[in-house]
Amino acid sequence: MIRIKAGVPRRTRPRTRARRPLRRALALGLPTVWGAIAITYKLTCPLAQQNSLGARIVTSAVFFAVGTGLIVQVRRSLLRELRQIRQIAGAAQNALLRPLPPRLDGLNIAAAQLSAERGAVVGGDLYEVIATEHGVRVVMGDVRGHGISAIGTVAAVLGSFREAAHDEPDLEGVLRRLERALARHLRERARAEHPASGGLDPDSPVAEEFVTVLLLEIGRDGEVRGLNCGHPWPYLLSGANVEPLARADPLPPLGPFPLPTELPFVCCGQLLPGEALFLYTDGAEDARDTRGRFFPLRDALTAAVAQHPLPVPQSVLGSVFTALLRHAGGTPTDDVAILILRNDRRPTPTPSGARGTARQATTAQHPTNYPQHNGV
Repeated sequence: MIRIKAGVPRRTRPRTRARRPLRRALALGLPTVWGAIAITYKLTCPLAQQNSLGARIVTSAVFFAVGTGLIVQVRRSLLRELRQIRQIAGAAQNALLRPLPPRLDGLNIAAAQLSAERGAVVGGDLYEVIATEHGVRVVMGDVRGHGISAIGTVAAVLGSFREAAHDEPDLEGVLRRLERALARHLRERARAEHPASGGLDPDSPVAEEFVTVLLLEIGRDGEVRGLNCGHPWPYLLSGANVEPLARADPLPPLGPFPLPTELPFVCCGQLLPGEALFLYTDGAEDARDTRGRFFPLRDALTAAVAQHPLPVPQSVLGSVFTALLRHAGGTPTDDVAILILRNDRRPTPTPSGARGTARQATTAQHPTNYPQHNGV
């Protein structure tokens, strides 16, 4: 699909189309011309038939010029095709993990992903933020593996979330939709990779695939609810303080085990105006330096927040990524995704001390909202 930029007259489109056959003709014709010049010189030029030193020098110079011209022409053609391929791949990957708006329903948003596979924009990490009638719903996930091989699973989970976030009235329904979409994707992938099996073989590598998923719902009053399947809980940035949003034990990741019948969500308190949530994938914590030491994410986040009394998502994102890349000495060995949400809504009057009381009550009522799952 060709997109027309604003301010560009439509009559320029036929000219662009007309230039394409000319470029193709030049790409095919110039190497032929160079080759014809070399053959013609060798067969018809008397100097090419002589064996003197001067004649040989001239002949070598001619063939060197012809060879250089061919190399330059081929290189230009390859670079042009490479640029086109990168543009197409970038558009496809941006459509899959589309850029988030800087502001959404009163929330200031900053997000970035770093793929461990060179040349890839999207890897095995996923995130999305959608404003719905039920509140702002957020998903952050991590597919087993990394790089381009995980894109199919990312597409299945994100596609399901983008529909379920609007359709389902509660987070439980959204999570179950994601589970069904992942199971369907794995069955189709198993049939494609192992047609003789006819389905998902428990002993196949596809059956070992899993996705960690964190679902959050931020209401208009700032109340945060969450469902967590094997993913790290986000950090709450309140002034210069950095604390985990919740400490409840997560459910197992999607894939290996079915979801339990009851899915009690976790009440995470309120996200007050000026406070922010820092969501991330485990690639941020698992990045190692040359000595094998893990990246101190919380310390780097605390240092980034200390520079700004009011956490600026873009600044915090840049500071943490810079520290992470410096620690890892370049590209990490695993995909990394970071998502920051700051509440920029107008404050609503609340009784004095209600915030602390509500958070203490939440912790007391939901010390471990999920059953224990040993070995996960």
